[in-house]
Amino acid sequence: MTAYAYRAADRGGATRKGIIEASSPAAARAMLRDQSLLPLSVEVAGEKRASLGTLRLPSLRRRGITPRQLATITRQIATLVGSDVSIEESLRLVAGQAEQAAVSALLLDVRSAILDGRSFAAALSKHPRAFPGFYTASVAAGEQSGRLTDVLNHLAAFVETRHANGQKLQLALLYPALLAAVSFGMMVLLMVYVVPDIVRVFVSRGAELPFLTRALIALSAFIQNYGLYVAVVALVLGLIAGRWAKVPANRLRVDRFLSERRPFRRFSRQHNAARFAGSLATLVGSAVPLVEALHAAAAVTPNRWVRDKALGVAHRVREGLSLRAAMAEAEAFPSMLVAIVASGESSGRLAPALDRAATELERELDALTATLVALVEPLVLLLMGGLVLLMVLAILLPIINLNNLVTI
Repeated sequence: MTAYAYRAADRGGATRKGIIEASSPAAARAMLRDQSLLPLSVEVAGEKRASLGTLRLPSLRRRGITPRQLATITRQIATLVGSDVSIEESLRLVAGQAEQAAVSALLLDVRSAILDGRSFAAALSKHPRAFPGFYTASVAAGEQSGRLTDVLNHLAAFVETRHANGQKLQLALLYPALLAAVSFGMMVLLMVYVVPDIVRVFVSRGAELPFLTRALIALSAFIQNYGLYVAVVALVLGLIAGRWAKVPANRLRVDRFLSERRPFRRFSRQHNAARFAGSLATLVGSAVPLVEALHAAAAVTPNRWVRDKALGVAHRVREGLSLRAAMAEAEAFPSMLVAIVASGESSGRLAPALDRAATELERELDALTATLVALVEPLVLLLMGGLVLLMVLAILLPIINLNNLVTI
């Protein structure tokens, strides 16, 4: 079964659009006629025809969904599966309730893959932009352990929490970012339009200018003559840096730098350890085998260097090493987490110990984030205020010198 996006006319002549599942376009048109609809166009959902009508551009696999949408559909699927509704029927019901046609088409395409004999995780892996690697890995672990409902509930909570934390951080940094952008823009305008006029006044008087004023004049001339070129070069360098960072080997170098060098080391390790411990606690508590749980929890870890270390931990545990010893050997996790894992292994209560460690790591991470955000605003104010003060002094000093000359 394939999901088709259709456009049809009813008996009143009104145009209707929607998604329908059928084995072929002809079967989809027949189903529309059975509903007293006249098919105008029927094509595979998520594909758009080019202007010539011969080239199809796949868009469904390139376009993701928002974290809020992902959390909502995950929660809905978990509720239905927990009520003993089959996964394919759950996907059909959730797709029918989706407000966006793209989300509905996405879920129906996943359902079609399941009906074709694929597992839920394999069907999700067809759409990596919509369902990240950690999501697919967690679903695969849940399917293998028979605890898919618990894993889906954890994924929904995880996505919701990550989205909420991201929004909180963005809102906290919005004011400092706007303040810095406006201040920088005003200074550039002053350099381009105001400073040259003041310079002409000073030059006409023949006054000796202080160093600060000469530096301001030189900077103003540079921005006037080369500012546009500098902006273009900065844009090109930014694009090159973005492409460079997308190379897996380069991304691994950056992630390793963030995990091993101050002042980023503490924040990076706390953040990744909290993600790893929280996911591992849920998976182990859902009776997922430890090695498989470690692989799924590693996929949740955003830092690729720490992720490779976590996969190494899974490999060492598969060889027979204890989890505590493997994590200590990796040297990528906070000592507090390793100590709590050791106590959990000794008592046979690993899942509660991991959950307690994840809660503590999240609490410390929230406190650290709040401190850093609280420092950004005054830092931006001091920096922008200092630059404005230098500009004002550079303009006022020659004026004061001219007044002194007139008085003498």
